[in-house]
Amino acid sequence: MAIAEDLEVASFLKGQPKKLFIGGRWVDSSGGKTFATYDPATGDELAKVAEANAEDVDRAVAAARKSFDRGTWRELPPAERAKVLWKIGDMIEERATELAQLETLDNGMPINDALLFHVPLAAATFRYYAGWVTKLDGATQQVSLPGKYLSYTLREPVGVVGQIIPWNFPLMMAAWKLAPALACGNSVVLKPSEETPLSALRLAELLQEADLPDGVVNVLPGFGEVAGARLASHPDVDKIAFTGSTEVGKLIAKASADSNLKRVSLELGGKSPNIVFADADLDKAVSGAFFGIFFNQGQVCSAGSRLFVQEKVYDQTLDELLKTVADTRIGPGIDPVNQMGPLVSKTQMERVLGYIRAGTQEGARLMVGGDRPPGLDRGNFVRPTVFADVDGKMRIAREEIFGPVVAAIPFSDEEDLVAKANSTIYGLVAGVWTRD
Repeated sequence: MAIAEDLEVASFLKGQPKKLFIGGRWVDSSGGKTFATYDPATGDELAKVAEANAEDVDRAVAAARKSFDRGTWRELPPAERAKVLWKIGDMIEERATELAQLETLDNGMPINDALLFHVPLAAATFRYYAGWVTKLDGATQQVSLPGKYLSYTLREPVGVVGQIIPWNFPLMMAAWKLAPALACGNSVVLKPSEETPLSALRLAELLQEADLPDGVVNVLPGFGEVAGARLASHPDVDKIAFTGSTEVGKLIAKASADSNLKRVSLELGGKSPNIVFADADLDKAVSGAFFGIFFNQGQVCSAGSRLFVQEKVYDQTLDELLKTVADTRIGPGIDPVNQMGPLVSKTQMERVLGYIRAGTQEGARLMVGGDRPPGLDRGNFVRPTVFADVDGKMRIAREEIFGPVVAAIPFSDEEDLVAKANSTIYGLVAGVWTRD
């Protein structure tokens, strides 16, 4: 694909193929394989990327262990570690336009969202944890015989941390995983999603420029069933952090337990309720409901995909929501006039369209959307979709869709609401709109 030369990201995309980042060096996959990453708005290939296999994971873990044991990062005075993290935040901010363009081309998100939310939050995350580096204190307390015996705690880095991030917020997720681990003095092996590997690789270049010691961060683009599985089961990884689907989270937890009982942090799926009571400010509630489900094309684990509206204002709320949907501009995210971009992949688009068909077949009332927008056949676009009169037993009310589909469900009173809203296997978040 020919990237427009006026885009700041053009020079980064010219270097082909993108390599693995292991031990401070850019290296080919040991298997010699590569995979392509595509612009979801056009289907055009963006770059070829080295595909990490299990042997590459072993190499990266060894590099991380070597850097940790050497102590060049974990034994660095806290104030010095903080300076490096702050510098990384500055570098992200300085390259905000380039990184936003990269996020948009690889993920599909609207460029304005990348510029206003994703990139600034990634920079802010590194700065936030830079502030914590000098505050990781232990505690001392008297025990047994006061004045005679003391106990104390000492906070130490875990060691080698494996991190697996999803494709919906590539740069921000990398920052959320990397910054706290680095602040505490750990070494990291990061596996970005095979759908959106580019921003993590560009971030690795910035880490090099920030003089992060070799081996402290290693970045391995690859597939979950190979690279991710090896990372989760690796006996020399001390902790694994994963954000993604509940199904894969279960596999991560089992692999961690079956290997070396490594520590596990999981942030998984959701089917979150967004609740509108009759006394709510409906303008704000509708605006919040729209943002809650259609931000990032609904590809958010905490998306308000179940919209509970009190019966008294049910029809009015849906009417106003439909007006907002009708005014939404859909198209390639790189064009700043567009408010919604494509889904991340053709596979994800087909998954979402499958749920829409299921909603219709099970008797939900399709109010708007439900199909692909005209004139955008090359990309993975799905129109924002609103279903009304959804029953809690329907798949669109029970299962995580991870797309621009909201299921509207009426409720009569608080008791009715609580029963319906809590009828889910998921947790995560909830939204409530009321003046009470």
